[in-house]
Amino acid sequence: MNLDQGQVLHVVGYPEHRPLVWEIARIAYERGAAYVEVTFDDPRVRRERVRSAQEDTLDWSPPWTLALLDYLIENGGAQIAIGGDPEPQLMNGLDPARLAKARPRAARARFLQAQGDRKIAWTIIACPTDGWAETVFGEPDVDRLWDAVALAARLDEPDPVAAWRERVDSLRERATMLDERGFDAVRFRGPGTELLVGLMQSAHWLTGEVETTSGRKHLSNMPTEEVFTTPDRRRTEGVVRSTAPLALHGHIIHGLEVSFAGGQVREVRADDGGGELVRELIATDAGAARLGEVALVDGTSRVARTGIVFVNTLFDENAACHIALGQGTLEAVPDGETLADAALDALGFNDSVVHTDFMIGGPNVEVDGIERGGAEVPLLRGDEWQLS
Repeated sequence: MNLDQGQVLHVVGYPEHRPLVWEIARIAYERGAAYVEVTFDDPRVRRERVRSAQEDTLDWSPPWTLALLDYLIENGGAQIAIGGDPEPQLMNGLDPARLAKARPRAARARFLQAQGDRKIAWTIIACPTDGWAETVFGEPDVDRLWDAVALAARLDEPDPVAAWRERVDSLRERATMLDERGFDAVRFRGPGTELLVGLMQSAHWLTGEVETTSGRKHLSNMPTEEVFTTPDRRRTEGVVRSTAPLALHGHIIHGLEVSFAGGQVREVRADDGGGELVRELIATDAGAARLGEVALVDGTSRVARTGIVFVNTLFDENAACHIALGQGTLEAVPDGETLADAALDALGFNDSVVHTDFMIGGPNVEVDGIERGGAEVPLLRGDEWQLS
């Protein structure tokens, strides 16, 4: 987070994350935080809301939540979100339409806008829980999951901070190479996948390191192993099959397959009825059925090297190439913060209150950069980076 003296820190997690929250608060106050505000999201309370709340209140945003966000944005605050769902399949059996809708829409939109405008320092981390460990290993072996998380987060290094700086530097070099090549599109080929993602002209490739408008650098994910950019929302064609389960709103979706034409999702299929939840998700708004991110990850990723499928997007998206339905990343657009909505729209930028990543890469998926003349340049083969 690179927390500064006098900042207000907002920590969001599940009740099971309390011991980690206490440690975050201790360190934050030692570093001079003005105040640490904690919000616990109880999934069982949320489940009852999905089941029984009035339909027209499901996407309501409490005014006190909006006021807190506004304070953080206006005063250079920071937010840490803690993942690690204690009950990853708690929402099984609920109405997919209500489940997809039951999110504070205005608060979500305001936070995504603050991220895009770089007005708030934020990061996502994870805290192992019994339920998450059981999902991963078939038994609640939390110690084993903590070991895997520590390895992925480079906590085994003599100086983890220095190790992360070195890794981010190497990812930045990779992003610079991609910028210099100026590819028109990226193609993915593999089992069940033949996907062409058209890139936005002049958009930059990014790493997980972000600098706020006030000059505070921070890592948006811990761990982070990707280079990514914002594609042209109008130019995705083909079909793609997910290479890892997707944990989404209290469900675990297997075998997700999505077809695109003209940049828009045309068909969604998945095992065990999971496709219905994704179909409801992409109906949220006009941008939810289009891409806002394409990311490249190779086998040198610490997450990939654990050999574990975490069934947690924070980790799994940093083990494999992925795409995201919904909101684009404004930072990838040159002078994006200063452009009017109409100008961003003309460039092909995607706007949505949704941003849902799913994994599409791995050793059996070939990735090529497509030059403007049509030539194909290998980017990934057998999970090994090719561009130099």
